[in-house]
Amino acid sequence: MKASDLFVRCLEAEGVERIFGVPGEENADLMLSLEDSRIDFVLCRHEQAAAFMADAYGRLTGKAGVCLSTLGPGATNLVTGLADANMDRAPVVAIIGQGSTSRLHKESHQNMDAIGMMTPISKWAQTVWSGETVPEIVRKAFKIAETEKPGVTVIELPEDVAKEDVGKAVMAPSVTRRPAADHKAVRSAIDAIEQATNPIILAGNGALRKRASKQLRRFAHKTGIPVVNTFMGKGAVAMSDPHCLFTMGLQGRDHVNKAFEKSDTVITVGYDLVEIAPIFWNPGCDKTIVHIDFMPAEIDMDYPVMVDVVSDLADALWQINEGLNERFGDKLPLYDIDQWQDLRRTIADDLAAEKDDDSFPMKPQRILNDVRRFLAPEDIVLSDVGAHKMWIARYYQCEEPNTCLISNGFCSMGFALPGGIGAQFAAPDSRILAICGDAGFLMNVQDLETAVRIGSKMVVMVWIDGEYGLIKWKQQNHFDGRHSNLAFNNPDFEMLAKSFGMWGKVIDGPGQIASALEEAFAQDGPALIGVPVDYSENQKLTKRLGEIAIAI
Repeated sequence: MKASDLFVRCLEAEGVERIFGVPGEENADLMLSLEDSRIDFVLCRHEQAAAFMADAYGRLTGKAGVCLSTLGPGATNLVTGLADANMDRAPVVAIIGQGSTSRLHKESHQNMDAIGMMTPISKWAQTVWSGETVPEIVRKAFKIAETEKPGVTVIELPEDVAKEDVGKAVMAPSVTRRPAADHKAVRSAIDAIEQATNPIILAGNGALRKRASKQLRRFAHKTGIPVVNTFMGKGAVAMSDPHCLFTMGLQGRDHVNKAFEKSDTVITVGYDLVEIAPIFWNPGCDKTIVHIDFMPAEIDMDYPVMVDVVSDLADALWQINEGLNERFGDKLPLYDIDQWQDLRRTIADDLAAEKDDDSFPMKPQRILNDVRRFLAPEDIVLSDVGAHKMWIARYYQCEEPNTCLISNGFCSMGFALPGGIGAQFAAPDSRILAICGDAGFLMNVQDLETAVRIGSKMVVMVWIDGEYGLIKWKQQNHFDGRHSNLAFNNPDFEMLAKSFGMWGKVIDGPGQIASALEEAFAQDGPALIGVPVDYSENQKLTKRLGEIAIAI
């Protein structure tokens, strides 16, 4: 068979159901091979959007999302989305076209070292130089992308290689079992927990794996230790659980930062330093740190790990839980979670303070309280990057893992709209809400057409302020309220939605969020809600974070 036919059969063996992308002439053979396949090709309007779709799909399913581009500018357009997926630990396999191998050694049309460009933003990137190697390369790409920590792999398929006649068979995927934790490391972790005075758990992105979240909840209840999650760890422990102390990540000194100041021992679970630097919660470098993760701890002066428990995260937590049972039995829990309930109530009251505010444009706090009340625990919010992300991080809490996707590793504007399309494929029974600023929304607005064409029932909510709000906020913080010119003009969002053939509405007063969401999700396809937002609240929040008194 042709190498391109074999390539598609290898994708089918990996369980690939769909590919997001924009093809070109150099991958024409592959596209025609896909025509005879059960794999659905989702034609996108921009390669960056295709990568974001694969990113969200991979995060939610745990199986590699797949995206495709042609060579040259098609490949460069993928870069931001792939870098985002790689740093946010989403499994993604990217397939890129390339010219004939007979011209890659010289100056030629659209020829560039795409693999060299992809190497720093991926776990592995490889050109297929011979059709006979297709089964090995495809199998390796998926294995590496999905192995913890997950990330991006890239396969470059030159057009002449795709045409080759090959006689190789498909390689069947096999399950790779991750190793258990070293028994001495487990015992040392239990020793540190026993010797602590005020331990606290910091749950990161890795804690969202289903089995890991289950064991983390068991660990928190068994020990009586409270859990704080990062932006990307929301839902690792349910917001309604008394052990949940909500989210940290804002660089101001929030309530949970005070809790870390009181704590002597921090147990990090699935924590990546890209989420929030340890200097923000360990500025005195005086904490006993127990690192539990798939990978050894990163080296950082503010992250001096005493115990490094490296293994499958769920299994490491299971081993620790069993060790706690053996050592302490009916003496568990070791700590009284009730001592943290005053702080928990203080945070909850703070988060709910403006939930009924009737001012307009709407305060971010009111918008997010209305959204949270409307959506069910299994529904999914995707946050784009901008000022709204900071509000979502602090105010939007979750009952279940992977129900709030925030890009906080690479922090790419333009993620949420296409990410919502990928999320709808991954979780068809959940309502999908992509929340964007007006700046980030317009960075990938073209793929509203994709959403309409494929009938995606996701909803996009655009917070309207007419400025690069997060940049303004940070400049104001650093320069005594001053900022550069960051204002821009917006389209009429209702007319914009109509021009794409979809439902759209801009609310014109408070108290309309729930009804607008109800109407939006009742549509047969995508929908858009514009919400004028009052970002004067940004500076007020900064001031409050500087004045919070300890509540423990």
